[in-house]
Parts: sequence; C-alpha cells; structure tokens
Amino acid sequence: MEVAAARSVATDTLTPQLLRAGAAAAPLYIVVGLAQVLTREGFDVRRHALSLLGNGELGWIQVGNFLLAGVLVIAGAAGVRLLLRGRPWGTWGPVLLALYGVGLIGSGIFVADPGAGFPPGSAPPPEMTRSGLLHFVFGGIGFYALIGACFVFARRYARRGARGWSAFSALTGVGFFLAFAWIASGSTSAATILTFYAAVAWIWIWHTVVLLDLLRQARVGGVEAVPAVDSSGVA
Repeated sequence: MEVAAARSVATDTLTPQLLRAGAAAAPLYIVVGLAQVLTREGFDVRRHALSLLGNGELGWIQVGNFLLAGVLVIAGAAGVRLLLRGRPWGTWGPVLLALYGVGLIGSGIFVADPGAGFPPGSAPPPEMTRSGLLHFVFGGIGFYALIGACFVFARRYARRGARGWSAFSALTGVGFFLAFAWIASGSTSAATILTFYAAVAWIWIWHTVVLLDLLRQARVGGVEAVPAVDSSGVA
C-alpha cells in the first residue's frame, strides 16, 4: 500500500512537469525560428522553408531547435500518457504526439539540402542527398502524426461535450493537412510557403493549448469520468 501510494504521489508530481515541458516546445521553436528568420543573411520567408536554416555556419542553431523541441514534445507526450492512461484515447493520443517529437529530432539530425539560394553562395546538390531525403521522411512522419493527434483529441473533446475544443482540434488537423499537401506538391510560390508558415504556427499553438488544458485538468482532477477501456484506447 505504501509503495503504491508513493508511486501515485510521484506520478502526480511528474505529470504536470512533463506537460509543462511539452507546452514549452512551441514558444521555444517559434521564438528561435523567428529570431533566425529576422537575422540570418539571405533568408527570405517568401522563398525559403525554415528547415533550410539548418545549413551554413549558424545551422547548428536550427538543428538544436529541432532537437530540443523534439525532446520537449516527447516529454509532453509522456505526461499525456500518465494523465490519460487507462482512459479513452490514452494510448493513441500520446503515441502520435511522441511520433511528432521523433519527427522533429530526425529532422534535426538529418539536415535539409541547401536550396533556393540559401545559404547565400550555395548551390543545391545535383540530386537529393541521403540527409535531405531523411529530413523529408522524418518531417512527413512527424507532421502526419500531429495531424492524426488533432483528430484523436477532436474525438476526445467531442466525447466530453467540449464542442468548441473539438471543432478547434478538427479544423486544425484539416487546415494543416491542406497546407502541408500544398507545399508537398512542389509549389514554391510565396503564397504556398507563407501559408505553410502560418499553418505550422497554428498547429504549434494547438499543441500548446491542448497540453495546457490537460495540465489544468491534472491540477483540478478534471479528467473525464468515463469507464476505462482496453490498452488500445479505442472507445
């Protein structure tokens, strides 16, 4: 009994810390990215994806941004798992969020190829390098996992009767999917790139506010009072 009680206290203490860490990922990623956009020579948001900042002498900044944000996202996913374990969507929600963190880490380890004149004086390789390819693979895995998480949480909020949160999550998933599909089509227009920047910022905001909402629930004990389900998390 004492061991179980001690574990419960430790979990109750750890869960909010992990959720706070996850919620910090978006401000970190956006602020560091914006600082580079405004200061890196030759970078133009109308022509260049943020991933290109991983190149050049200062490329380590964006690499570190990817890695740290990924670790924080995974920490947040662990907090979500501890909070929702044994409840509907307590498996797939955290798993998909953790996969997004893995995608960020992989995107940091494998740097995108130079392109569109950035860094200044560089030329794109004659064909995509292995690093460039894996950057896109991990980015795709992370983005699709995050889109999936939007719909998992949309369903969870709908189950709780939180229609506004459910609609917010569903619209975020649909909007980001469309923006990602547009840029993945190969379009290099300013409209495509700027729309994707806006979509990335929006889905990061979604990620933060959902974790903060779960943190609030962890503090007040407001996790939905529904019967536990099997470990698959399917209602």
